[in-house]
Amino acid sequence: MATMKDCTKGNYRFLPGIPPFSSGAVAMPGYQVVHATLRQPVPWRKGFERIDAHLRAEGRPRQALCAIELRIAEQLTPEGFDSFNTGYRALLTDWEILLDGENPIARTNVAPIVGAPSEPSLFGFAYTAVGDAGSPTFVVAGSGETRRDVGGIVRVGETSPDAMREKAQHVVGVMRDRLHGLGADWADVTAINVYTALPIEGYLTEVILKAVGPAATHGVQWFLSRPPVKQLEFEMDMRGVARRLYL
Repeated sequence: MATMKDCTKGNYRFLPGIPPFSSGAVAMPGYQVVHATLRQPVPWRKGFERIDAHLRAEGRPRQALCAIELRIAEQLTPEGFDSFNTGYRALLTDWEILLDGENPIARTNVAPIVGAPSEPSLFGFAYTAVGDAGSPTFVVAGSGETRRDVGGIVRVGETSPDAMREKAQHVVGVMRDRLHGLGADWADVTAINVYTALPIEGYLTEVILKAVGPAATHGVQWFLSRPPVKQLEFEMDMRGVARRLYL
């Protein structure tokens, strides 16, 4: 797991990830992460205008933005994914958010089975605000069942119950490592989100709920969705916050 880096202007620390997003963000002492969900998704560029207005109203700089949740029409090819990220990173560059080329913002980007937008749209976001919540507040970025250490996708092309169990087990491990990398633990988690188009009942208890310990108190929210890139079948993200808004 990478070492955290400071986003000083945003008052948070982040785990470096890949060019499109970081692996997670946690508020610095004296600040807390606030999570906001839009009542209706809006095209992502217009969504960033909404974020800009909200941050200004809260007296926070653009650099306080630490996580983004997107919804897309359908899964993308790797080339399509890269094409979208080129424009996305360009906007973050304009906002002066990138740090020496690194993207500090965590992200989830999934394709809903029902009610998918016609174009990439903003579903939610998180930012830092003044105030200590008493425990770490953070966002863990979404991850699918990709093995970055050895390459490839877990049980690629397979969707049997056994394959899905193995995919989910791998992703839960990624979530655990990112959580600990942010200096937090399962007791600090307030929301766990699962994104898949396939049934989860067969492994929900053993693979997810028992693995997350005290976080199981809050249950799991299942979004009937697919991860952003074709051939991926399972994704998760998490957060721990004391304030949640609906805009």
